[in-house]
Amino acid sequence: MQSFRSEIENPVVEKDILELERKIRLFKEGQIDEERFRSLRLARGVYGQRQLGVQMIRIKLPYGKVTSEQLHRIADVSDEYSRGRLHITTRQDIQIHYVSLDRTPELWAQLEKDDITLREACGNAVRNVTASETAGIDPKEPFDVTPYAHATFEFFLRNPICQEMGRKFKMSFSATEDDSAISFIHDLGFIAKTKKVGDKEIKGFKVLLAGGLGSQPRQADVMYEFLETDLLIPTIEGVLRVFDRHGERAKRAKARLKFLVKSLGLDGFLALVEAEKRALAYQTYPIDTSKFEQEITFGTDEIPPVVIESLDEYNQWKKTNVLKQKQEGLYAVGIKVHLGDFYTDKARLLADLIKKYAANELRFTLRQNILIRHVREEFLPVFYAELKKLGFTDTGYNSLFDITACPGTDTCNLGIASSTGIAAQLEKVLKAEYPHYVDNTDITIKISGCMNACGQHNMAHIGFQGMSVKVGALLAPALQVLIGGGIVGDGQGRFADKLVKIPSKRGPEALRILLNDFEANKEENEEFLSYYDRNGKTYFYDLLKELSDTSNLTDEDFIDWGHNEKYVKAIGVGECAGVVIDLVATLLFESEEKIENASEALNEGQWSDSIYHSYAAIINTAKALLTSEGAKTNTQAGIITSFDKVFVETNKIELPTTFSELVYQINQNEPTEAFAKKYLQEAKTFYTTIDAYRKVEVALEN
Repeated sequence: MQSFRSEIENPVVEKDILELERKIRLFKEGQIDEERFRSLRLARGVYGQRQLGVQMIRIKLPYGKVTSEQLHRIADVSDEYSRGRLHITTRQDIQIHYVSLDRTPELWAQLEKDDITLREACGNAVRNVTASETAGIDPKEPFDVTPYAHATFEFFLRNPICQEMGRKFKMSFSATEDDSAISFIHDLGFIAKTKKVGDKEIKGFKVLLAGGLGSQPRQADVMYEFLETDLLIPTIEGVLRVFDRHGERAKRAKARLKFLVKSLGLDGFLALVEAEKRALAYQTYPIDTSKFEQEITFGTDEIPPVVIESLDEYNQWKKTNVLKQKQEGLYAVGIKVHLGDFYTDKARLLADLIKKYAANELRFTLRQNILIRHVREEFLPVFYAELKKLGFTDTGYNSLFDITACPGTDTCNLGIASSTGIAAQLEKVLKAEYPHYVDNTDITIKISGCMNACGQHNMAHIGFQGMSVKVGALLAPALQVLIGGGIVGDGQGRFADKLVKIPSKRGPEALRILLNDFEANKEENEEFLSYYDRNGKTYFYDLLKELSDTSNLTDEDFIDWGHNEKYVKAIGVGECAGVVIDLVATLLFESEEKIENASEALNEGQWSDSIYHSYAAIINTAKALLTSEGAKTNTQAGIITSFDKVFVETNKIELPTTFSELVYQINQNEPTEAFAKKYLQEAKTFYTTIDAYRKVEVALEN
């Protein structure tokens, strides 16, 4: 297992991977409890599967960009450590499944050879930063958001302010007002804008705050109509600091940013963000865009001869799958990937293709597809011929035929009903009965296997959510049908209305009813959402309610799509059991690690990082003692208040000041070397005080 050490050039990455390896060993020896280990491995992209004893690995690919070399590396890793299947997610990541926990450090080390990370792909951290796949090539964009998405990814990767938040944090960058990166459902969403100031054109973003999906979807608030690009990173850091300190931690269902902003109100939240400004390492943060403005180069100028067997098919493919770029003479080629799943043999051939005939870049898309960029017009026949050999020329890229679905009960712990199974059936219906919709981009179908909305079902024109329905003593797989969601544009969106719950086997018939009624009753040139609004929710409920009748189910209705045996509603285990040890001792042990991290950052001249590590150590230490008293520790701000009440005001713990005064130095001082040294020493002293108190208490208890 140690053989990878000499292969990693970056010492920070090497330390990270060795730490994962060490924690795996400690977990298996029973020296780390299951909850603590879960938090650590999730932050390293290692996610428990529904199936026992194996893991899903999420590979973090900022804004979905991949080179030929990186795609080859991912394919090699999937073959070596998994089963050769790659899954594109709705956040532009790649997931591979059925990986042994013991081999994850080695797998990670292999990926890092081509600058690919697992770090913070899962867990309560900043997740993959997504962006419009057309960023940089869109004729309508005011500027390329790619450099800003990349800078955001780099700045917050391993950043101490966002390593152990109460919940995950998601950000997106949309290239145009069409908002193809769906800003309104993100914790922070950014839409590219420009404005004139005198004779200068200034770049910036419309900023959307605290959106989300899940069981309680929320439309994001407009945080700023225009934020200059130099203020992007400081603004994100301020929001993250407030979320880390004030966000819920005990009640997982209420721990997303949307609940905190709803509780505080937008003005109250922004006041807290403003109060963090003094503590930031950068008041402005100019982003270098030059490396993203380099000349586009190609692997060859030679155009090989190809034979197009059917010009009609080729022209239809060009109509639905080929996009004109803003760069003269260049095109992007969309590949419709069924449910986001493809295999390593095709991945390698695709990697070779983009290396030779494009500019060595593709992007995985938010709809689980692939977009090849920078294809010269004369190479389009070559791409068609080569992609056809791979089965990658299905028409209908980003159309109604292009259904989005999460993995559901295939591999996910939380899946209730099969999302991939019903998606396959709906696609068959569309191809066989509605071929004229192949280029319809007005309607989207999205499917999730549970309420968590990884398939984004509740912002689709037509959505399906996996559920179950009780019929006597039996359970049948079911679908909640939703209608009326979609992207409005410029940060505005709509969430779909829940209509009716039907047995899963009736999903195809529900789609037929909806499309047939749309065709029969829409007005001339009327779009689907206008047709829905004109008729209203009750009209569509009446259309579908007959399908909800469970009094006449057959044996077939009790078998989910893609399965052969009767349905069983089950939440997969997929997590190894560990020996539960003293949580207070574990928290104190983690405080020691945070103090060590603060010392290392101080030695490296990273004052802001050192200060935040010290802050985290102080909070963690206080949490340990409050936990021993059974006190609430659901927010960091609550911990600060409670510690004063429970320990300082009662004189159980003597401090030079109140605990609040000790802690809140963090946002009242600039991140200087002097303050970093002072704060670290105070964190050490506080830890020593609490550790001594705890040892006396334990001795008295025994």
